[in-house]
Amino acid sequence: MTTTLPATAPPVTAPSAAQPTARSATALPTPHFVAPSELVRSGAPITPLAAADWDAAAADIAAIERLKRERDAVILAHNYMTEDIYHGVADITGDSLALAREAQTVSQSTIVLAGVHFMAETAKLLNPAKRVLIPDLRAGCSLASSITADDVRALRAANPGVPVVTYVNTSADVKAESDICCTSGNAVKVIESLGTDRVIMIPDQYLARNVAAQTGVEVIIWPGACEVHEQFTAAEVHQLRADNPGVAVLAHPECPPEVVAEADFAGSTAQMSDFVAGHRADRVALITECSMSANLAASHPEVEFIGMCRLCPHMKRITLAGIRRALETGTHEVTLDPAIAERARLAVERMLAVS
Repeated sequence: MTTTLPATAPPVTAPSAAQPTARSATALPTPHFVAPSELVRSGAPITPLAAADWDAAAADIAAIERLKRERDAVILAHNYMTEDIYHGVADITGDSLALAREAQTVSQSTIVLAGVHFMAETAKLLNPAKRVLIPDLRAGCSLASSITADDVRALRAANPGVPVVTYVNTSADVKAESDICCTSGNAVKVIESLGTDRVIMIPDQYLARNVAAQTGVEVIIWPGACEVHEQFTAAEVHQLRADNPGVAVLAHPECPPEVVAEADFAGSTAQMSDFVAGHRADRVALITECSMSANLAASHPEVEFIGMCRLCPHMKRITLAGIRRALETGTHEVTLDPAIAERARLAVERMLAVS
């Protein structure tokens, strides 16, 4: 149960417009990096969207519902979407794994992905004949931007014969160089399915370290991190507990191991949702993106959600107005190099077969 950092791995740097991350010619462009978010709502109760906010969103919601019918479209929304999207217009909601599964089952000819660009690429991988739209091309991911296909090839060369397990928070180019994908909800199951004592797990170093602590597998890591989850600290959790005795603390496994160790439960956003529904805790703090708590607060009015969260600047680029515009104009359509898509699809399908 050890983790090893590749000796040749470069430090994680934020890409800029002048230094784009390598991608296939037809893949989504790498968005401009947005400065890390700050801790928000620390210790304050999280409440559902106010009636006045719903009133302000009514026109866009009505237009989107009409456009979905006219354009034969379906909206898949990640758990980190704002309430007006998540509860107002989304047809299917969930974490990355759930959205990947559901993307294969939709009958509509157009999928609007209310999430970040790697999610839209994954939906396109699994539905090559469908039109997949992402409302804002700037909706990126620090994890996806932290590694390239060249990096994966170099890792393989340095560790011949070691399977590559790739977090879905990556570009199609990176998935294409991988043996199998995983999500935060099925990473342990995927790695154990390989029947090997050593794997390369990319690009989230904290997810890899947390998985290594749960298995007997040596995990070779890459120094990537989620710009939201990496900022949480054990000291913040200690203070949260001191200020809110009895609160149940749930952490996402993209958090540093010392934060996960302080939590009562660690899991994907879907697993957090199941915990809230099944354990009936009176007070809960979710150590993750803020909209997760807000969406659950609307679904579970009997639970008090204590703020201990950060906003993802990339997820928050997806708005009701942007979804409406995407449906009105057919932008922005996801296209992928067929040769890369075929190989990347295989890695995703292997994951789904295990899950």
